[in-house]
Amino acid sequence: MKTMLTLTTAALLATTSLALAQTSNGMNTQDSGQAAPMQQAPASDAAATETKVDTATFIKTVPGANAFEIESSKLALTKASSDDVKAFAQMMVDDHTKAGEDFKAALEKVQTTSATEPSGKPMDAKQQAMMDELKAADGDAFEAKYISMQTEAHRQAVALFSAYANSGDDPALKEFAKATLPTLKMHEKKVKELSAKHQG
Repeated sequence: MKTMLTLTTAALLATTSLALAQTSNGMNTQDSGQAAPMQQAPASDAAATETKVDTATFIKTVPGANAFEIESSKLALTKASSDDVKAFAQMMVDDHTKAGEDFKAALEKVQTTSATEPSGKPMDAKQQAMMDELKAADGDAFEAKYISMQTEAHRQAVALFSAYANSGDDPALKEFAKATLPTLKMHEKKVKELSAKHQG
């Protein structure tokens, strides 16, 4: 996969993939380089059509991903020059701020005994490095990096939320994932349109 992505996008993929791998149950990932790693299933088991994300992994992954969406988009509101990119960035800030609030509300209802609270700063070192990269870019270079990052971030987010919505073991978080997923899919569609327009 990494060869199919820019260095920036590959860093985001590695960050999210690493977080998603932090589960004892694990997700059925393979080193095949397929475009949608979270949707892979063992060929020998026709019934295994979905992957799984455990609650602890979901709780640890969501805050950082959400924070990156918000902070990178706030930056885009000040540095992007295209009106459509700014409009997308504002939508990201608004929708992901709401998602963060909904996530906190869901956490208060968590029933899974093995669940853990998010710890430390929301963004990890790699996400912060990508923020620094965006801060250092300007003009068309900034917009290209921002769109690229958002494209990969939403591909990963849709995969994560789809998996937990289908197989999550905590009712409150599963409902949160189901409720948030349509918005993430809409974001993914919008950013692909931006990519086609600005980078195609």
